[in-house]
Amino acid sequence: MLNATKVRLYPTPEQEHFLACQFGCARWAWNWALENTQNTYRETGKGLTFFQMIPLLPPLKKEHEWLHDAYSQVLQASLRNLAASFQNFFEKRARYPRFKSKHGKQSIQYPQNVKIVGSKIHFPKVGDVEAVIHREIVGQIKTVTVSKNPCGHYYASILTDDDIPMPPISTNGKAIGIDVGLTHLAITSDGSKFNNPRFIAKSEKNLKRKQQSLSRKKKGSKSRNNARLLVARVHERITNQRRDYLHKVSRRIVDENQVIVTEDLNVKGMTANHNLAKAVSDIGWGTLTAFIKYKAERDGKAFIKVSRWFPSSKVCSECGYQIGEMPLDVRSWTCPLCNTHHDRDINAARNIRDEGLRILASGIGATAGGGNIRRKLGRKSSTNEDAVESGSPRL
Repeated sequence: MLNATKVRLYPTPEQEHFLACQFGCARWAWNWALENTQNTYRETGKGLTFFQMIPLLPPLKKEHEWLHDAYSQVLQASLRNLAASFQNFFEKRARYPRFKSKHGKQSIQYPQNVKIVGSKIHFPKVGDVEAVIHREIVGQIKTVTVSKNPCGHYYASILTDDDIPMPPISTNGKAIGIDVGLTHLAITSDGSKFNNPRFIAKSEKNLKRKQQSLSRKKKGSKSRNNARLLVARVHERITNQRRDYLHKVSRRIVDENQVIVTEDLNVKGMTANHNLAKAVSDIGWGTLTAFIKYKAERDGKAFIKVSRWFPSSKVCSECGYQIGEMPLDVRSWTCPLCNTHHDRDINAARNIRDEGLRILASGIGATAGGGNIRRKLGRKSSTNEDAVESGSPRL
């Protein structure tokens, strides 16, 4: 099983200089390879693969002597990551690779020859860097990614393999459906509601004041750089608060349930609406879903996504009656067929749970308890659900 541990680094000024050389050379190699790949594609109709780019590095080092300041494996990893980025783009998992800038976050990857020596981490051509290793690093080190954020903080993400296989997926236990919203982060089929902390809104006045101060500074001045760091630290604090909260919510959901069903939301499409973009970006639906998914897989629990077109809010979870229209301002409604009064979000979560169990039953057979697995009246069955259970066919 692969495990990633992120630790804080405290390099000396001299080591910061060496790391800056590594960042710069790796960034230049990425941009050079991306430009050559684009030019080759325009001329021949085909781009360059990783194995076609690697032989070009030795003559490139002779042409640019300063590339010798970088560790050779770092340059190779940069080209490998570019090839992987193109692969992800062609398979529609990511956007087209872009040129890297010296501004903002910087990162490099060491595929080998990194050692943990006590409370320090040894990097080739950099030396032993002081680190805060807050937990035991178990297993063989596969790769180490060193990054520097806009605040000037250094981190190392250590990927290890402990040779422990992933646990088999089991569906014996409680099933739960999750509906997300803006008033509440998540609403579960058992009636639990997780509040939306609105971290950006709470820090908006502080952020506005620091951004206004930054805008008044002269470009290229030392005071402008100091003001930029203040703004970056506010953003980092907001990011850390959000990730901490989402980790806690996802951990609780996974610990208390065996089968977890969510909606396959188009978060990117929602952020195109300028009225909702800030709120949707702040709440972090996509991050929450990703956290729940990887935690469930590591614990041997089933995770299922229901189609975004499934009418979870419009269907009565008791009798299956589907109403025509339901505006967003309607937060509760009464079924005209069975007279059951529904909280809009809880009813949607129950329908999501039942639809997930139906998908699970049609795939590998459901044994989870949590509701009746039956076809509701008026439901639109999905034919392309993303079921991630081991051995489950794609429906």
